Parts: sequence; C-alpha cells; structure tokens
Amino acid sequence: MTYIMKTRQEIKAQAKEQLNLQRGLCIGIYLLAMAAMAILSACTLGLGTLMVAPVIMIATSGFFAAAYLGKFGTASQWFNSMLENFTRKLGGYLWMMLWIFLWMMLFYIPGFVKAISYSMTPYILAECPNVKAKDALRLSMRMTQGYKMDIFVTQLSFIGWLFLCALTCGVLQVVHVGPYMNLTMGGVYQELKKNAIENGVIRPEEFEGAPVVY
Repeated sequence: MTYIMKTRQEIKAQAKEQLNLQRGLCIGIYLLAMAAMAILSACTLGLGTLMVAPVIMIATSGFFAAAYLGKFGTASQWFNSMLENFTRKLGGYLWMMLWIFLWMMLFYIPGFVKAISYSMTPYILAECPNVKAKDALRLSMRMTQGYKMDIFVTQLSFIGWLFLCALTCGVLQVVHVGPYMNLTMGGVYQELKKNAIENGVIRPEEFEGAPVVY
C-alpha cells in the first residue's frame, strides 16, 4: 500500500502540539544552541563557528526531529550528542555546504534547489550514526526527490512569523517561532523518511549504515 505523507498543515499541527507539551524544554534547547553559537563566534573570531557550530546545528536538528515524535531528550543528551561521532558530523555538514557553494557558484537557482535537496542531511547525520557522511547527502537527495517544492513552501509559510519576530526584537523568535519552526522541519524530515521507506525509495538498512544504492 502506498504511504501518503501528512500535509504541511498536519505536520505543523503536530509540531505545535508537541511544543505545547514541552515548551520550556524546547525553548531551553533552542536558547542553548543560539547562545553556544553566538559565544563561539565572538570568542574565536569565526573559527569556532566553522568547526563547532555545524555540530551544534546537527544536534539541535536531531533533538527537534525526535521531539516531533514525542521523544523528548534532555539538555545533557543534547550536549552529549554533539560529542558523539563529532568528526563524521562535522565532515558531513561541511561536505554538504561545499556542494551547495559549488552549485551556487554555477547558478543561483540550481544552487538553491540543491540546498533544499540536501536539507535533510543534518537530520540523517544526527539520527543515523552508522550512515557515512557522504551517504547522508545521497539519502537526503533521494528523500526529497519530488518534494522540494513542498519543503520550500513549508519554509516560506513562516515568513509572516519572522516579520513578527522582528517587531518583537526577537522575543517571539525565542519563545515560539524558533522552536516551532525547528519542530516543523523535524516533522518534515520524519515524514519524508517514512515516505521513502514505505514506498521503497530507500531501504531501511540504508538508514542503519548498509551500502547506499545509487
């Protein structure tokens, strides 16, 4: 039987429901991630941002992807997840950014499309520790095949919220919009992953480290 993904509205509704269940924890993780990246940037003149911020982003992506399913971790688990497979996560993220940069250098629009195609890579790096860094990129491309416009529209649907964040000097960003967006995009990842497995686009073993079929 063909799996039918949840709609954007359904994903956002579930994200909002999970946020209401654990708002304090979600805000706390979001604040920790933002603060850590700001401190790194200020104290290391950008070098720490390049070397550590990607892993912070991956750990945060993993937290919110799990939280979307109601699997709430703790702050210590979030921190520990940054240290696990650190080199693999950093390498995978930098590999993704390199390809986005190269596509952007070629043409802007193809580069933007490729950025969406690669957008599930941080979640795979966070959730699937046995998947090789380069394979995470390939799995993301297969997961998003045919759904790039849906991902773009989901991201675009928050533009009104972002204007409101500017009017509140970022307060709304911290207490609602940031965690809500992260939960929603974590939900997009979970739905794309389930869709890919159920419809035979990706074998379950490939998310567990089996050789990725090209």
